[in-house]
Amino acid sequence: MNVLLDTDVVLDLVLARDPFVVDAAALWLANEQGRCVAFISPITPVNVFYITRRSRGADAARQAVRDLLTGLSIAPLLHRDLHVAEALPMTDFEDAVQVAAALAAGCTALVTRNESDYANAPLPIFTPVTFLAQLPALTKPDQSQ
Repeated sequence: MNVLLDTDVVLDLVLARDPFVVDAAALWLANEQGRCVAFISPITPVNVFYITRRSRGADAARQAVRDLLTGLSIAPLLHRDLHVAEALPMTDFEDAVQVAAALAAGCTALVTRNESDYANAPLPIFTPVTFLAQLPALTKPDQSQ
């Protein structure tokens, strides 16, 4: 299942924001395990760099961006996708851009802590907790042989 992680969820992990870091780390692990394919929009690393630099410095911000670029998939975001975002019946343009990026990447869901921001999104919206609950469990290899 392809899923887009909203910037707030990514920042929970990068900045280790309690108590949300636990679920954000579980999402990262689910992606590493292949239980889902986690995408971020191209604006997420920009926002993560800006916010992380202000609180932790430029070196930490650069490392956070490197980790995102190597650990997650990046959704495409073209001119036409910004038109899609602009046409969505959503109040906040940045949230609409996240949705448009999710759609462009073929994501079947978006994960955020701010569900109300995505009330009019044309795809399912999950919190980290509800998304993790519906993911298939990691299967263990058959060890009976």
